[in-house]
Amino acid sequence: MFAEAGAITVTRVPKEDARRIAKGTGASLITTLANLDGDESIDVSSIGSAELVEQVRLSDDDIVVIRGAKEQRASTVILRGANDYMLDEMERSFHDSLCAVKRVLESGAVVPGGGSVETALDVYLESFATTLGSREQLAIVEFANALLAIPKQLSVNAAKDSIELIAKLRAYHSAAQKATANSSHSALKNYGLDLYEGKLRDNVKAGVLEPAMSKIKMLKSATEAAINILRIDDMIKLLPEKQEEDPHAHM
Repeated sequence: MFAEAGAITVTRVPKEDARRIAKGTGASLITTLANLDGDESIDVSSIGSAELVEQVRLSDDDIVVIRGAKEQRASTVILRGANDYMLDEMERSFHDSLCAVKRVLESGAVVPGGGSVETALDVYLESFATTLGSREQLAIVEFANALLAIPKQLSVNAAKDSIELIAKLRAYHSAAQKATANSSHSALKNYGLDLYEGKLRDNVKAGVLEPAMSKIKMLKSATEAAINILRIDDMIKLLPEKQEEDPHAHM
């Protein structure tokens, strides 16, 4: 019946794929064509629409491609690789990219990457610590130094001179925080690590950005974890149970 009407019929479609197709085309899933009168009919409002539905062949598989869906909210990405391991890596990388974009849209704000935020916080906190005349100054300085672990590790992972790069980066951010609004040094606040060339660059212009929400959550989580560890002042150690000596063991 469908073939005579020039329609394509697809069988054994997984439920998840059927839901996505219905959402993209504006259709509704129906389980039967029977109505209350016992006849077969279909509500026109349950039918979706698309510009083109065709069957194409990719490698050894035949797939049905739906183009120009009504809602335009769903897309399919086909990954092709030499083996399953490569495909898994490609899928994982693509998923991470989508999660990063999703997090940016949820956050609504971005910050420069490449250790820029951690270095700026380190410079600011060390300057702030000098204004305190109590033992809190030591805690703030240590917290500031701990933030530099991220840009240092990034440099080490890229096999670059971490000492020289971090020293320059701290100097840049120190100059940016002391500069006036109209000063040329104020643009140095966006500088971070360029691990390809082993130098510093404006990561905002280079497009190396991070979601502000993720950065704030990371700092909060790390701080709370450190506080919980420092609150531990007792240690409960469970000694292993002593086993009775076998009197016949020496024989």
